[in-house]
Amino acid sequence: MLPKLLVAGVGNIFLGDDAFGVEVAQKLAQRPLPEGVRVMEFGIRSYDLAYALMDDWDLVILVDAVPRGQQPGTLYVIESEMPEDDAGEASAFDAHTMNPASVLQLLNSLGGEVKRMLVVGCEPATVEPDEQGAMGLSAPVRAAVDEAIRVIEHLITTPGGRRSAA
Repeated sequence: MLPKLLVAGVGNIFLGDDAFGVEVAQKLAQRPLPEGVRVMEFGIRSYDLAYALMDDWDLVILVDAVPRGQQPGTLYVIESEMPEDDAGEASAFDAHTMNPASVLQLLNSLGGEVKRMLVVGCEPATVEPDEQGAMGLSAPVRAAVDEAIRVIEHLITTPGGRRSAA
């Protein structure tokens, strides 16, 4: 049986490089992918992501802007640890922002779980709206989109990234 994988692009398209996950998901969804792989763009729709995670995925790859202090456009692959259930945190859930930790806590409170999650992240140059009101990625982050797609394709087609559903 083939494993089920979800590639989830998240971010706010109105906040510059925060749209990285959305851009990657939109481009990746146009490419041929192995059976069992689903690509979805969630933007800032936290509840939609939480409910999508209720499905029994063998691997979830979350794609997002991840500020870690490196050069803009730097890519990261992070093995995510699931947060402990904390009712106080879950009560602070905001449906109008995308906070992956809060989404996972909501999922936990709904009785769901994620078996394994990787984050493919990109160092943003800015997560602020452009002064002119223009949307879009900065040049270094835009240049990282195709490389992120290659990284994700590698993760979903190799045994180290894509584990069989035994």
